[in-house]
Amino acid sequence: MAASSKVWPIVTVPIEGEADVVTVRQRAHRLAEFLGFDRQDQTRIATAVSELARNAFSYAGGGRAEFILDPTPAPQVFYVRISDKGPGIADIQTILDGQYRSKSGMGLGILGARRLMDHFKIDSKAGKGTTVEIGHDLPRRAAPVTRVNLAEVSTILQKDRSSDPLEALRQQNRELMQSLDEIRRKEEESKQLDQELSDTNRGVVALYAELDERAEQLRRASELKTKFLSNMSHEFRTPLNSVLALSRLLLDRIDGDLTPEQERQVGYIRRSAESLLELVNDLLDLAKVEAGKVDVKPSAFTVGELFGGLRGALRPLLTSQAVELTFDIPDKVPNLFTDEAKVTQILRNLISNALKFTEQGEVRVTASFDAGKGRVNLSVRDTGIGIAPQDHVRIFEEFSQVDTKIQKRVKGTGLGLPLSRSLAELLGGELLLESVLGQGSVFTLSIPPERGDPSRAQRSADNTRRRVLLIDDDETFRYVMRQIISNEPRYEFIEAVDGDDGLKVAREQRPDVIILDLQMPTMDGFTVLQELNADSRTSVTPVIISTSLNVNAELKARLPAGTRVISKNTISRENVSLFLRDATLGAS
Repeated sequence: MAASSKVWPIVTVPIEGEADVVTVRQRAHRLAEFLGFDRQDQTRIATAVSELARNAFSYAGGGRAEFILDPTPAPQVFYVRISDKGPGIADIQTILDGQYRSKSGMGLGILGARRLMDHFKIDSKAGKGTTVEIGHDLPRRAAPVTRVNLAEVSTILQKDRSSDPLEALRQQNRELMQSLDEIRRKEEESKQLDQELSDTNRGVVALYAELDERAEQLRRASELKTKFLSNMSHEFRTPLNSVLALSRLLLDRIDGDLTPEQERQVGYIRRSAESLLELVNDLLDLAKVEAGKVDVKPSAFTVGELFGGLRGALRPLLTSQAVELTFDIPDKVPNLFTDEAKVTQILRNLISNALKFTEQGEVRVTASFDAGKGRVNLSVRDTGIGIAPQDHVRIFEEFSQVDTKIQKRVKGTGLGLPLSRSLAELLGGELLLESVLGQGSVFTLSIPPERGDPSRAQRSADNTRRRVLLIDDDETFRYVMRQIISNEPRYEFIEAVDGDDGLKVAREQRPDVIILDLQMPTMDGFTVLQELNADSRTSVTPVIISTSLNVNAELKARLPAGTRVISKNTISRENVSLFLRDATLGAS
């Protein structure tokens, strides 16, 4: 409490008999009423003061109660100081800690007063008595008390000297009854609240059960969708490969010449089949990613090698001289150790889209390294039609396409960008978009340079070349493959004209990978494969089957499990490079 010079004394009541204890309680109750406390606080203050006054009378033979107002703080504080000249309390701390057990209840009175009031202070010394000071903050809603107010209160108290014990007991009983009613009402409210909480908990439990059931239904639906897409994609591939193979036979004039009109019609058939095969491949890839069945197969490569392969593979897509495809090879981008096939697939989709939607200008492919984030950024910038802000999210949704004049001319699956974003996340990166309508777009693949442990890569620092042996009796096909593989600096090309020659070369030169045709005179590819597997010198050499036969379940059943098969009808620089890289990594 503040120094005595700053506080305002109200009244002092001596405690010399049992009746004085009643008087102190009455004074406390009346003062609390005058100072603006509500009925609950009035009872709380009167009870605390009464307990301390009874302690002073019972254990010290008497004392006095001083009622004081401290006007300094906000809110103001109503204090009551109960003091006596008794023997003091030897174990005061034990009482305050709640560990003291007294048959007379002295400790309970002090602890009760302490809990009921906002402020509490006690001072007790052996042989010098005890002083307990308790205080309660005035209600904030009440107007500040002035000296004039206190003078009026003192006058009223002087006139109100009734200390009828019976009346005091009646008043105390009324207060107790009110307190009991309040307790009973709160108990009823508590029971009602408990019931409501119990009902709510049951509802929450039921809701969780329903959510779990819905989640399980969604999981099963997703699995069924993935299984359906996967199965249907495989089933579609077989007839589509047949269509492509037969159309190639017709265009190559295997069974006779074609009229110009027939050639045009067969060309339409082939292009339609290629478009449908692209859709099937995207569907299958997307289904695998969603099912978590796509593994990251990291390999070491440079951005220069990546861009070099893309430049050759995508150059045929340039159908207009008004658009230029440019690759900027940077100097300060670190080598990559991640899944090159997936990075290539993402960039191929982005570049293909950029070329489709750019009528004039350029498509520029760049690379940079963000040292702060530790990310390699591969960007495809175009000067095309751009994408409106409201469509930035939509284009990454499956089968969603923006309605534009160019979109009506160039058909797409609507799966390229969703698949690319999923693959980017699989590589630990993200696919970003910046675009302004009418001013072009920038798609950026941002990935960590390493996805896996580079120390496990078997590619040596001096770029040791891998030997590739092609066993095929078709001179034209050998020429095509020679052109494709010889332009790859990492590979050394070897060829054999039939099965016997191929076995001899394989045993003598120990190639790193063999590409084997199945249809050859004298010794067919199936026999060559058996001989290779039976020989310890060649049994561990990866073999890629290249064939113009339909790559169906019947054909695969005749081959050892896990044998890689590539259709001659889909041969390109890109997929040959990917097959070779997959085979050599799998063997390392």
